[in-house]
Amino acid sequence: MQKTVLVPYARLPQGHYDRHVLTSTVDVFGAAHWLLAERAPQPRGDVQPFDALVVSVDPAGTVERTELSAVRARWPHLDRLPDGGFVVAASRVHRDEDAHQVQVFDALGRETSSFCVGDAIEHLLVDEAGRIWVGHFDENPVGIRCWTATGGLVWTSDGARIPGLFDCYALNVSGAAAWACPYTDFPLVEIRPDRTDRPVRVWANRVRGSRAVAVHGERVAFYGGYRGERDRLTHGRIVEASVESTDVGVLTLPDGAAPGRRRVVGRGSRIYVQTEPFTAWGVFDLNR
Repeated sequence: MQKTVLVPYARLPQGHYDRHVLTSTVDVFGAAHWLLAERAPQPRGDVQPFDALVVSVDPAGTVERTELSAVRARWPHLDRLPDGGFVVAASRVHRDEDAHQVQVFDALGRETSSFCVGDAIEHLLVDEAGRIWVGHFDENPVGIRCWTATGGLVWTSDGARIPGLFDCYALNVSGAAAWACPYTDFPLVEIRPDRTDRPVRVWANRVRGSRAVAVHGERVAFYGGYRGERDRLTHGRIVEASVESTDVGVLTLPDGAAPGRRRVVGRGSRIYVQTEPFTAWGVFDLNR
């Protein structure tokens, strides 16, 4: 089976290794970000607001640090807004009326707004226009939604006729578009809310269990799968109504080893992968 090796992409500066990595991501412009705290969150009990540090490394290697005040999320998602601010969201909420699930911070680390997008966040990704895309997992099967940075609902998958949309396994946000590959039918879905003619396009797909997707023109790659196929990398071609698989291999770490526990982020033609101890990102680029 053909092996594709991740290319080293970004690394957390070593001076911050004494802090706990709450989460990490790569934004729509290619900068990597780590949300750091003094200690790991407690598994139970109420979350007391705490100060956190975001360390950012842009594609040129420039490092930036932003202190966030009074973060409230125990198991957070993170992304950066185009104006330099940040979005931090709790993946779980106990009540839909929890108005502080999503916190928006300005470039100086001050909270400017908060709102709720619903329980069970699987993915949270910001696009180039500053809209927040949220994909949910099956404990809250509302599908995929897009929000403004002040909590206004821009787009929802309700009524979009996406087959088998029960759990948003894979979500890719790049430019002003989103691509998804949701459970249970795993179609490839393109979403462009600004397009008046066919804002949603769907292609049937036989690749099951993928946790990330990359798209470049008519080419597509699916990463992940069930059981022994977690490292599977499937290449395909988008045709009129479906995706045709063209090649199947595996994606490995730069040293050739199989990834263990991992985070994945899909951005256009790229899939970013981060493994324990979550201090470095590697990248696979379909456009190479």
